[in-house]
Amino acid sequence: MRKVKFWRVKPEIRILGVDDGPFEPRSKGLVPLVGVVFRGGRWLEGVLRTYIEQDGTDVTERLTDMVSRSRHRGQLRVIMVDGATFAGFNVLDVKKVFRKTGLPVMIISREPPNMGEIRRAIKHLPRWRGRWKTLKGAGKTYEVMTRSSGAPVYMQLVGIKRADAEKVVRLSSTRSLVPEPIRVAHLIATAMVRGESYGRA
Repeated sequence: MRKVKFWRVKPEIRILGVDDGPFEPRSKGLVPLVGVVFRGGRWLEGVLRTYIEQDGTDVTERLTDMVSRSRHRGQLRVIMVDGATFAGFNVLDVKKVFRKTGLPVMIISREPPNMGEIRRAIKHLPRWRGRWKTLKGAGKTYEVMTRSSGAPVYMQLVGIKRADAEKVVRLSSTRSLVPEPIRVAHLIATAMVRGESYGRA
């Protein structure tokens, strides 16, 4: 799959960070999906919102639609998501997001994905084989150091070179190990559901 060429990663590159709100396990309903537009890791420029079904299959469509309709669309250069599953096991097809939006997608996580554990967890869901195939297609996992503490985060990439992705992660990780676009998206999504933000992305 092709990759977007960055002549250089600018300090104020527009990043869309995406995370979902909390939910009750083994229940049904809609869960907020929040996107925040950041210039690098320092300036919050906008907030987007949509809703997805818990354990559903609509997150790819909802996310691409949210991006395409946004007034920020023309300024965005990369999408950064907190993991590949949302609202339980609503699996994001990052390759399809890239094809539809033209924006590289970076999956960021604090721990490398445990594929065996994930496979066992999704087997009770409808169309689990399709979800599993999508997860396996998300690409190789890379470790990247973000701060001087020595603790890494992990990333899977579509449409962006590893070296460029590492620069994006490092310049946007200004307050914690996790890049600001994801950290702030998590805080806002949590507050929408619980009334107050808590926890970490």
